[in-house]
Amino acid sequence: MSETVRRRLSADDRRRQLVGIGLSKIIDTPIQDLSMDQIAAEAGISRGLLFHYFPTKTDFYLACIGAAGRRILRNTAPAEDDDGPTQVRTMVTAMVQQIDRRRAFYLTLVHGSGVADPRLAEVHESVRSVSTDRVVAALGLDAGLHAVVHAWWAYVEDRALTWSASPPDRRTQTLEGLVAHCERALAALCSQDA
Repeated sequence: MSETVRRRLSADDRRRQLVGIGLSKIIDTPIQDLSMDQIAAEAGISRGLLFHYFPTKTDFYLACIGAAGRRILRNTAPAEDDDGPTQVRTMVTAMVQQIDRRRAFYLTLVHGSGVADPRLAEVHESVRSVSTDRVVAALGLDAGLHAVVHAWWAYVEDRALTWSASPPDRRTQTLEGLVAHCERALAALCSQDA
């Protein structure tokens, strides 16, 4: 008979463990169907202890979504020693690939999954804002173009979501073609607004 091994973790380690379990679940499970008992059991703790760390199911869900946003930013970060255009290409390519790999999850991040909480929008906005800041810095753009680049990121996300909706063998554009298109769009927007 196998027994769940319980181990004592620091509060931060336990939160990280719970969020990691939650991230694996919310990819395919809407929040209303998420079983907190199952999360607690997988972590080897009681449901009561889970609610000690996250007072409500929504708090837990938002912690998971926040972690997902931070993961996206880590996965799309460019190498700082690359030149500006290479950094932008790296970021766009990584974002498109991230959305393509985890399209349903990305849609959950953007639109929520049964959660009407403004903090969800804040997570998505944070991802877009940091991405915008990275592009402005990489290309040495005037601060006045920040709003233009921010809107362009929304365009990149939309193009990636549209592209990833088609099966790979039915796509009319390659990844490289999509990234080049997005780069040209940015150049055109920045030159129009200059």
